[in-house]
Amino acid sequence: MTTITGAPPAHHTPVALARGFLTGGVIGTSLAALVVGGVIESVPLFVTGLGLPAVYGLLFFLAGVPRRTREAAVAPHTALAMIESLHAIGGEGSDIPVRFDLTVAPDEASAYRVEITQDINLVDLPDYRPRGVLVVQYPPDRPWRVRIVKRPTPEWEDRVVGARLDSAPGPAMVSEPPEGCALGFVAFLGLLLGAAVVILLFRADLFDQDATAQPPSPVKPSVSSTSSTTVVSSASGTVSLGPGQSFLDKGELRRAIDSLTGDKDMGPALTVVVQERLLSVVFSPAGTQALRFDPRSLPYERFPALVEEATTTLGVHSPQTWQLTAVRLTGSLTIRVGVTGPEGTASLEADGQGKVVRRTPAR
Repeated sequence: MTTITGAPPAHHTPVALARGFLTGGVIGTSLAALVVGGVIESVPLFVTGLGLPAVYGLLFFLAGVPRRTREAAVAPHTALAMIESLHAIGGEGSDIPVRFDLTVAPDEASAYRVEITQDINLVDLPDYRPRGVLVVQYPPDRPWRVRIVKRPTPEWEDRVVGARLDSAPGPAMVSEPPEGCALGFVAFLGLLLGAAVVILLFRADLFDQDATAQPPSPVKPSVSSTSSTTVVSSASGTVSLGPGQSFLDKGELRRAIDSLTGDKDMGPALTVVVQERLLSVVFSPAGTQALRFDPRSLPYERFPALVEEATTTLGVHSPQTWQLTAVRLTGSLTIRVGVTGPEGTASLEADGQGKVVRRTPAR
């Protein structure tokens, strides 16, 4: 019999590394275009910063269609599984995400443990109990991608009735192979190069902006500390956190927004972009007719839950990067959380109160 003892070692193909580098480059270019476009008041550059991630996400999705078609053509394995434990992790509506710890018992292999997250209807939730047996399916080459079969065939229903499974030991836990350091390094390198390209291309406009800003300004130029760096200009502001910190920490994002606005009212914002340790705010230049909003009115207390839902329930099991963008393009404030990973790009959108209105899972 085949014994499953764990995940295979990480293996990065040149295509995967190139995809990670390109993803980092798009993120760096987009952020730099938003900030530089706001500083030099270039509408085309600013719009490019907003549209580039959407175009890249669409191309990424289309490029993955052949691979997903091949994977869909492979018949999944069906097996019995026993629920070791389960707990709901939040969500809204009739379907809520539930995290399961399962013992999977394939017919032709040794049993193994796996953790999954799957949406379960509130009405069906009482049917799932610890030690309960159910039917699952998974791709033959990826046993960690287990999905619960909610309506099994009569043959499998009969097997569930009389099934008695033993718990698999902890060392038999199976999970997706770790990404390792190489992919993260090339993604970070791409982010730096993307931002550097935008800054170099528009360095003349930026230097002219600095030269005209030599007289004293009522806006604070910069404030630095050991834990974060804040840079504020007349049209934009950024805050970078140090290692071990995150803008999802309680109160961290609101303090950063306050440090950008300062004692003086900076006016409404055109966009707010948040990553793990980087915040960028583009304020509305004087006389602009673009749709604006007060950055201090955002539902900051909802941001951690939105990012948690986007990174755990939309099919991206090993998220590499996430980005939250608040913008008012069509009259009402929209909060969009995008996440990328090996499975593709997924996103969700929320309204001005932080209530989720649309989910776009990875395909």
